[in-house]
Amino acid sequence: MPATTNEILAVIMGGGRGARLYPLTWMRSKPAVPIGGKYRLIDIPISNCINSGIYRIAVLTQFNSVSLHRHISQTYRFDAFHTGWVQIWAAEQTPESADWYQGTADAVRKQLFEIQATGADYVLILAGDHLYRMDYQQMAKFHWERDADITVAVHPVPREEAPRLGILKCEPDGRISDFVEKPQDKETQDRFISRDDPARPLLGSMGIYMFNTRVLVDILMNRPQYDDFGINVIPEAVHSHKVFGFGYDGYWRDIGTIRSFYETNLQLTSADAPFNFHDPKLPIYTHARYLPGSVVRDSVLKDVMLSEGCRIEKAEITHSIVGIRSQVGVGTHIRDSILMGSDYYSDDIGIGPNCDIEGAILDKNVHLGESVVIRPFPRNTDLDNQTWFVRDGIVVIPKDVDIPAGTRIAPG
Repeated sequence: MPATTNEILAVIMGGGRGARLYPLTWMRSKPAVPIGGKYRLIDIPISNCINSGIYRIAVLTQFNSVSLHRHISQTYRFDAFHTGWVQIWAAEQTPESADWYQGTADAVRKQLFEIQATGADYVLILAGDHLYRMDYQQMAKFHWERDADITVAVHPVPREEAPRLGILKCEPDGRISDFVEKPQDKETQDRFISRDDPARPLLGSMGIYMFNTRVLVDILMNRPQYDDFGINVIPEAVHSHKVFGFGYDGYWRDIGTIRSFYETNLQLTSADAPFNFHDPKLPIYTHARYLPGSVVRDSVLKDVMLSEGCRIEKAEITHSIVGIRSQVGVGTHIRDSILMGSDYYSDDIGIGPNCDIEGAILDKNVHLGESVVIRPFPRNTDLDNQTWFVRDGIVVIPKDVDIPAGTRIAPG
Protein backbone atom coordinates (compact mmCIF):
# COMPACT_ATOMS: atom_id res chain seq x y z
CA MET A 1 0.00 0.00 0.00
CA PRO A 2 1.55 3.37 -1.00
CA ALA A 3 2.58 5.79 1.72
CA THR A 4 0.51 8.90 2.44
CA THR A 5 1.02 12.20 4.23
CA ASN A 6 -0.91 10.74 7.19
CA GLU A 7 2.29 8.83 7.97
CA ILE A 8 4.39 12.01 8.25
CA LEU A 9 5.16 13.89 11.45
CA ALA A 10 6.40 17.46 10.95
CA VAL A 11 8.91 18.73 13.51
CA ILE A 12 9.54 22.48 13.41
CA MET A 13 12.66 23.82 15.08
CA GLY A 14 11.78 26.69 17.40
CA GLY A 15 15.28 28.15 17.40
CA GLY A 16 17.74 29.20 20.07
CA ARG A 17 18.56 32.68 21.30
CA GLY A 18 18.26 34.26 17.86
CA ALA A 19 21.23 36.56 18.52
CA ARG A 20 21.45 37.75 14.89
CA LEU A 21 17.84 39.01 15.07
CA TYR A 22 18.36 40.82 18.38
CA PRO A 23 16.71 43.07 19.61
CA LEU A 24 13.62 41.65 17.87
CA THR A 25 14.33 38.48 19.88
CA TRP A 26 14.79 40.39 23.13
CA MET A 27 11.39 39.21 24.40
CA ARG A 28 10.49 36.42 21.97
CA SER A 29 11.93 33.47 20.06
CA LYS A 30 12.79 33.75 16.36
CA PRO A 31 9.67 31.96 15.05
CA ALA A 32 7.47 34.37 17.04
CA VAL A 33 8.90 37.46 15.31
CA PRO A 34 6.11 39.28 13.38
CA ILE A 35 6.32 39.50 9.58
CA GLY A 36 4.16 41.07 6.91
CA GLY A 37 2.23 43.26 9.34
CA LYS A 38 0.02 40.57 10.89
CA TYR A 39 1.75 37.18 10.68
CA ARG A 40 4.56 35.51 12.60
CA LEU A 41 7.41 33.50 11.12
CA ILE A 42 6.07 30.26 12.63
CA ASP A 43 2.90 30.67 10.54
CA ILE A 44 4.91 29.88 7.39
CA PRO A 45 5.96 26.25 8.08
CA ILE A 46 2.70 25.42 9.89
CA SER A 47 0.63 26.76 6.98
CA ASN A 48 2.80 24.88 4.49
CA CYS A 49 2.16 21.69 6.45
CA ILE A 50 -1.62 22.22 6.53
CA ASN A 51 -1.70 23.07 2.82
CA SER A 52 0.33 19.90 2.13
CA GLY A 53 -2.04 17.63 4.04
CA ILE A 54 0.34 17.12 6.98
CA TYR A 55 -1.73 17.55 10.14
CA ARG A 56 0.54 16.25 12.90
CA ILE A 57 2.94 19.05 13.76
CA ALA A 58 5.33 19.41 16.70
CA VAL A 59 7.13 22.67 17.46
CA LEU A 60 10.33 22.30 19.49
CA THR A 61 10.88 25.33 21.70
CA GLN A 62 13.39 26.41 24.29
CA PHE A 63 14.23 30.12 24.51
CA ASN A 64 11.84 33.05 25.16
CA SER A 65 8.96 30.84 24.06
CA VAL A 66 5.93 32.27 25.94
CA SER A 67 4.65 34.45 23.08
CA LEU A 68 5.23 31.61 20.60
CA HIS A 69 3.26 29.19 22.79
CA ARG A 70 0.45 31.71 23.15
CA HIS A 71 0.25 32.36 19.41
CA ILE A 72 0.18 28.67 18.48
CA SER A 73 -2.39 27.74 21.14
CA GLN A 74 -4.70 30.59 20.08
CA THR A 75 -4.33 30.00 16.34
CA TYR A 76 -4.07 26.32 15.46
CA ARG A 77 -7.02 24.42 16.89
CA PHE A 78 -8.37 21.41 15.04
CA ASP A 79 -11.92 20.36 15.85
CA ALA A 80 -12.92 17.18 17.72
CA PHE A 81 -13.61 15.33 14.45
CA HIS A 82 -10.15 15.98 13.00
CA THR A 83 -7.14 13.82 13.81
CA GLY A 84 -4.65 16.65 13.40
CA TRP A 85 -2.81 18.60 16.09
CA VAL A 86 -0.12 21.20 16.63
CA GLN A 87 1.81 20.55 19.83
CA ILE A 88 4.55 22.39 21.69
CA TRP A 89 7.44 20.17 22.71
CA ALA A 90 9.47 22.30 25.09
CA ALA A 91 12.99 21.55 26.23
CA GLU A 92 12.96 19.92 29.64
CA GLN A 93 15.31 18.37 32.11
CA THR A 94 14.76 14.63 32.66
CA PRO A 95 16.48 11.88 34.64
CA GLU A 96 18.21 10.90 31.38
CA SER A 97 19.34 14.40 30.42
CA ALA A 98 19.87 17.58 32.44
CA ASP A 99 20.98 19.63 29.42
CA TRP A 100 18.93 21.93 27.20
CA TYR A 101 18.93 21.50 23.43
CA GLN A 102 22.50 21.73 22.10
CA GLY A 103 21.55 21.98 18.41
CA THR A 104 18.90 20.94 15.89
CA ALA A 105 19.78 17.25 15.93
CA ASP A 106 20.16 17.18 19.71
CA ALA A 107 16.71 18.80 20.08
CA VAL A 108 15.16 16.03 17.98
CA ARG A 109 17.18 13.38 19.84
CA LYS A 110 15.75 14.56 23.15
CA GLN A 111 12.23 14.16 21.73
CA LEU A 112 12.68 10.72 20.14
CA PHE A 113 10.33 9.12 22.63
CA GLU A 114 7.54 11.51 21.62
CA ILE A 115 8.36 11.05 17.94
CA GLN A 116 8.19 7.25 18.16
CA ALA A 117 5.01 7.45 20.23
CA THR A 118 3.20 9.07 17.28
CA GLY A 119 3.80 5.96 15.17
CA ALA A 120 4.84 8.13 12.20
CA ASP A 121 6.92 6.32 9.58
CA TYR A 122 8.47 9.56 8.34
CA VAL A 123 9.69 12.73 10.03
CA LEU A 124 9.85 16.07 8.22
CA ILE A 125 12.31 18.47 9.88
CA LEU A 126 11.58 22.16 9.24
CA ALA A 127 13.04 25.52 10.25
CA GLY A 128 10.84 28.08 11.97
CA ASP A 129 12.42 31.22 10.50
CA HIS A 130 12.20 30.91 6.70
CA LEU A 131 9.80 32.59 4.25
CA TYR A 132 8.64 30.38 1.37
CA ARG A 133 5.67 28.39 0.12
CA MET A 134 6.26 24.70 -0.57
CA ASP A 135 4.09 21.65 -1.15
CA TYR A 136 5.78 19.11 1.11
CA GLN A 137 3.63 16.41 -0.45
CA GLN A 138 5.72 16.71 -3.64
CA MET A 139 8.89 16.28 -1.60
CA ALA A 140 7.37 13.22 0.12
CA LYS A 141 6.47 11.62 -3.24
CA PHE A 142 10.02 12.25 -4.44
CA HIS A 143 11.33 10.57 -1.28
CA TRP A 144 9.08 7.52 -1.67
CA GLU A 145 9.68 7.04 -5.40
CA ARG A 146 13.44 6.84 -4.82
CA ASP A 147 13.18 4.67 -1.72
CA ALA A 148 15.37 7.23 0.03
CA ASP A 149 16.56 7.10 3.60
CA ILE A 150 16.84 10.89 3.77
CA THR A 151 15.74 13.63 1.39
CA VAL A 152 17.13 17.17 1.61
CA ALA A 153 15.36 20.13 0.00
CA VAL A 154 17.91 21.98 -2.14
CA HIS A 155 17.78 25.41 -3.76
CA PRO A 156 19.91 26.73 -6.67
CA VAL A 157 22.28 29.43 -5.43
CA PRO A 158 24.97 31.69 -6.94
CA ARG A 159 28.58 31.42 -5.84
CA GLU A 160 28.38 34.52 -3.64
CA GLU A 161 25.83 32.83 -1.36
CA ALA A 162 27.87 29.66 -0.88
CA PRO A 163 29.91 30.93 2.11
CA ARG A 164 26.79 31.17 4.27
CA LEU A 165 25.11 27.85 3.28
CA GLY A 166 25.64 24.12 3.29
CA ILE A 167 26.44 23.18 -0.31
CA LEU A 168 25.61 19.73 -1.69
CA LYS A 169 26.95 17.79 -4.67
CA CYS A 170 24.02 16.20 -6.51
CA GLU A 171 24.46 13.46 -9.11
CA PRO A 172 22.27 13.29 -12.25
CA ASP A 173 19.89 10.82 -10.55
CA GLY A 174 19.37 13.25 -7.66
CA ARG A 175 21.48 11.37 -5.13
CA ILE A 176 23.67 13.53 -2.92
CA SER A 177 27.26 12.34 -3.02
CA ASP A 178 29.01 15.00 -0.94
CA PHE A 179 28.40 17.96 1.35
CA VAL A 180 30.46 20.95 2.43
CA GLU A 181 29.50 23.51 5.05
CA LYS A 182 29.91 27.17 3.99
CA PRO A 183 32.74 26.81 1.43
CA GLN A 184 34.82 29.99 1.26
CA ASP A 185 37.27 29.29 -1.57
CA LYS A 186 36.55 28.96 -5.30
CA GLU A 187 38.41 25.64 -5.63
CA THR A 188 36.09 23.95 -3.12
CA GLN A 189 33.05 25.47 -4.75
CA ASP A 190 34.19 24.18 -8.15
CA ARG A 191 34.08 20.60 -6.85
CA PHE A 192 30.44 21.05 -5.84
CA ILE A 193 29.00 22.41 -9.07
CA SER A 194 25.76 20.49 -9.69
CA ARG A 195 24.00 22.65 -12.29
CA ASP A 196 24.81 23.77 -15.83
CA ASP A 197 23.89 27.34 -15.00
CA PRO A 198 26.66 29.97 -14.69
CA ALA A 199 24.38 32.26 -12.66
CA ARG A 200 23.40 29.61 -10.07
CA PRO A 201 25.73 26.62 -10.42
CA LEU A 202 25.46 25.36 -6.85
CA LEU A 203 22.79 23.69 -4.71
CA GLY A 204 22.30 24.92 -1.16
CA SER A 205 20.57 23.06 1.64
CA MET A 206 17.30 24.72 2.71
CA GLY A 207 17.41 23.12 6.17
CA ILE A 208 14.39 20.95 5.27
CA TYR A 209 14.91 17.21 5.76
CA MET A 210 12.66 14.18 5.37
CA PHE A 211 13.80 11.08 7.27
CA ASN A 212 12.53 7.55 7.48
CA THR A 213 11.84 7.42 11.21
CA ARG A 214 13.89 4.27 11.76
CA VAL A 215 16.88 5.90 10.03
CA LEU A 216 16.51 9.05 12.12
CA VAL A 217 16.37 7.06 15.36
CA ASP A 218 19.36 4.94 14.37
CA ILE A 219 21.56 7.92 13.47
CA LEU A 220 20.71 10.01 16.53
CA MET A 221 20.98 7.17 19.04
CA ASN A 222 24.22 5.73 17.65
CA ARG A 223 25.95 9.08 17.17
CA PRO A 224 25.25 11.01 20.38
CA GLN A 225 28.06 13.46 19.58
CA TYR A 226 26.13 14.80 16.56
CA ASP A 227 24.27 17.91 17.70
CA ASP A 228 23.32 19.55 14.39
CA PHE A 229 21.72 18.26 11.21
CA GLY A 230 23.52 20.60 8.81
CA ILE A 231 26.93 20.40 10.45
CA ASN A 232 27.04 16.77 11.59
CA VAL A 233 24.21 14.48 10.50
CA ILE A 234 23.75 15.21 6.80
CA PRO A 235 27.49 15.41 5.89
CA GLU A 236 28.01 11.97 7.44
CA ALA A 237 24.80 10.43 6.14
CA VAL A 238 25.55 11.16 2.46
CA HIS A 239 28.36 8.60 2.70
CA SER A 240 26.43 5.93 4.63
CA HIS A 241 22.76 6.23 3.55
CA LYS A 242 20.63 6.87 0.48
CA VAL A 243 20.36 10.65 0.60
CA PHE A 244 18.63 12.52 -2.25
CA GLY A 245 18.20 16.19 -3.07
CA PHE A 246 14.70 17.46 -3.81
CA GLY A 247 15.01 20.51 -6.03
CA TYR A 248 12.97 23.60 -5.16
CA ASP A 249 13.35 26.71 -7.31
CA GLY A 250 10.62 28.94 -5.85
CA TYR A 251 10.97 31.93 -3.55
CA TRP A 252 12.86 31.14 -0.34
CA ARG A 253 14.49 33.42 2.22
CA ASP A 254 16.27 32.61 5.46
CA ILE A 255 15.21 35.37 7.89
CA GLY A 256 18.37 35.05 9.95
CA THR A 257 19.56 38.64 10.34
CA ILE A 258 18.08 42.10 10.90
CA ARG A 259 19.13 43.08 7.36
CA SER A 260 17.45 40.04 5.75
CA PHE A 261 14.35 40.59 7.89
CA TYR A 262 14.17 44.26 6.89
CA GLU A 263 14.71 43.73 3.17
CA THR A 264 12.40 40.71 2.94
CA ASN A 265 9.56 42.63 4.60
CA LEU A 266 9.94 45.68 2.38
CA GLN A 267 9.94 43.50 -0.74
CA LEU A 268 6.35 42.57 0.17
CA THR A 269 5.22 46.15 -0.50
CA SER A 270 6.11 46.18 -4.21
CA ALA A 271 3.57 45.57 -6.99
CA ASP A 272 5.57 42.54 -8.17
CA ALA A 273 6.36 41.21 -4.69
CA PRO A 274 8.19 37.86 -4.92
CA PHE A 275 6.07 36.36 -2.15
CA ASN A 276 2.29 36.59 -1.94
CA PHE A 277 0.56 36.13 1.41
CA HIS A 278 -2.91 36.03 -0.13
CA ASP A 279 -2.62 33.05 -2.47
CA PRO A 280 -6.24 31.75 -2.49
CA LYS A 281 -5.21 28.11 -2.92
CA LEU A 282 -2.29 28.04 -0.49
CA PRO A 283 -3.07 30.63 2.20
CA ILE A 284 -0.83 31.55 5.10
CA TYR A 285 -2.81 31.18 8.32
CA THR A 286 -2.45 33.26 11.46
CA HIS A 287 -4.34 34.29 14.57
CA ALA A 288 -7.84 35.62 13.75
CA ARG A 289 -8.19 38.91 15.64
CA TYR A 290 -11.53 40.32 14.37
CA LEU A 291 -10.16 43.85 14.16
CA PRO A 292 -12.01 46.72 12.45
CA GLY A 293 -10.97 47.96 9.04
CA SER A 294 -8.17 50.52 8.99
CA VAL A 295 -9.13 54.21 8.93
CA VAL A 296 -6.99 56.46 6.71
CA ARG A 297 -7.85 60.18 6.70
CA ASP A 298 -6.37 62.75 4.30
CA SER A 299 -3.13 60.78 3.91
CA VAL A 300 -0.81 59.65 1.12
CA LEU A 301 0.19 55.98 1.06
CA LYS A 302 2.43 54.57 -1.68
CA ASP A 303 3.72 50.99 -1.83
CA VAL A 304 2.43 50.22 1.65
CA MET A 305 1.29 46.91 3.12
CA LEU A 306 -1.46 48.05 5.49
CA SER A 307 -2.83 45.73 8.15
CA GLU A 308 -6.23 45.92 9.82
CA GLY A 309 -7.20 47.99 12.83
CA CYS A 310 -4.95 50.98 11.98
CA ARG A 311 -5.65 54.71 12.37
CA ILE A 312 -3.68 57.07 10.11
CA GLU A 313 -4.39 60.79 9.85
CA LYS A 314 -2.78 63.38 7.55
CA ALA A 315 0.39 61.33 7.17
CA GLU A 316 2.64 60.28 4.28
CA ILE A 317 3.85 56.68 4.23
CA THR A 318 6.03 55.22 1.45
CA HIS A 319 7.50 51.75 0.88
CA SER A 320 6.67 50.51 4.37
CA ILE A 321 4.88 47.82 6.37
CA VAL A 322 2.14 49.06 8.71
CA GLY A 323 1.26 46.38 11.27
CA ILE A 324 -1.98 45.73 13.13
CA ARG A 325 -3.44 48.51 15.33
CA SER A 326 -0.80 51.01 14.20
CA GLN A 327 -1.59 54.64 15.04
CA VAL A 328 0.14 57.36 13.03
CA GLY A 329 -0.23 61.01 13.98
CA VAL A 330 -0.83 64.15 11.93
CA GLY A 331 2.06 65.44 9.82
CA THR A 332 4.19 62.32 10.18
CA HIS A 333 6.34 61.06 7.28
CA ILE A 334 7.45 57.40 7.14
CA ARG A 335 9.73 55.87 4.47
CA ASP A 336 11.38 52.47 4.04
CA SER A 337 10.29 51.33 7.49
CA ILE A 338 8.54 48.50 9.30
CA LEU A 339 5.88 49.26 11.91
CA MET A 340 4.94 46.05 13.71
CA GLY A 341 1.89 47.68 15.28
CA SER A 342 0.46 47.01 18.70
CA ASP A 343 -1.02 44.25 20.84
CA TYR A 344 -3.75 46.57 22.13
CA TYR A 345 -5.15 50.09 21.70
CA SER A 346 -3.78 52.81 23.96
CA ASP A 347 -3.03 56.52 23.84
CA ASP A 348 0.46 55.67 25.09
CA ILE A 349 1.52 53.71 21.99
CA GLY A 350 1.84 54.62 18.34
CA ILE A 351 3.65 57.33 16.40
CA GLY A 352 3.03 60.89 17.48
CA PRO A 353 2.51 63.94 15.23
CA ASN A 354 5.19 65.47 12.99
CA CYS A 355 7.61 62.55 13.22
CA ASP A 356 10.02 61.84 10.36
CA ILE A 357 10.97 58.16 10.16
CA GLU A 358 13.23 56.50 7.58
CA GLY A 359 15.03 53.15 7.49
CA ALA A 360 13.72 51.86 10.81
CA ILE A 361 12.04 48.87 12.43
CA LEU A 362 9.57 49.76 15.20
CA ASP A 363 8.65 46.71 17.24
CA LYS A 364 5.23 46.25 18.85
CA ASN A 365 3.78 48.72 21.35
CA VAL A 366 6.43 51.36 20.61
CA HIS A 367 5.53 54.99 21.34
CA LEU A 368 7.24 57.89 19.59
CA GLY A 369 6.61 61.36 21.00
CA GLU A 370 6.05 64.40 18.83
CA SER A 371 8.69 65.38 16.24
CA VAL A 372 10.93 62.32 16.66
CA VAL A 373 13.42 61.98 13.79
CA ILE A 374 14.97 58.63 12.78
CA ARG A 375 17.46 58.19 9.93
CA PRO A 376 19.35 55.10 8.74
CA PHE A 377 23.06 54.73 9.49
CA PRO A 378 25.73 53.58 7.01
CA ARG A 379 25.74 49.86 6.20
CA ASN A 380 27.66 47.65 8.65
CA THR A 381 27.05 50.10 11.51
CA ASP A 382 26.10 48.40 14.80
CA LEU A 383 25.24 50.46 17.89
CA ASP A 384 23.61 49.71 21.24
CA ASN A 385 21.67 52.32 23.18
CA GLN A 386 19.37 51.98 26.18
CA THR A 387 16.22 52.49 24.10
CA TRP A 388 17.33 51.93 20.49
CA PHE A 389 19.76 49.85 18.49
CA VAL A 390 21.41 49.98 15.08
CA ARG A 391 22.03 46.74 13.22
CA ASP A 392 23.78 46.88 9.84
CA GLY A 393 22.69 50.52 9.55
CA ILE A 394 19.02 49.85 10.37
CA VAL A 395 17.57 51.57 13.44
CA VAL A 396 15.56 49.16 15.61
CA ILE A 397 13.27 50.34 18.41
CA PRO A 398 12.56 47.34 20.69
CA LYS A 399 9.14 46.27 21.93
CA ASP A 400 7.33 48.47 24.50
CA VAL A 401 9.89 51.31 24.30
CA ASP A 402 8.87 54.97 24.65
CA ILE A 403 10.99 57.47 22.68
CA PRO A 404 10.56 61.01 24.09
CA ALA A 405 9.36 63.91 21.97
CA GLY A 406 12.06 65.71 19.99
CA THR A 407 14.49 62.74 20.01
CA ARG A 408 16.79 62.54 16.98
CA ILE A 409 18.35 59.17 16.06
CA ALA A 410 20.63 59.72 13.09
CA PRO A 411 24.30 59.54 12.02
CA GLY A 412 26.59 62.32 13.19
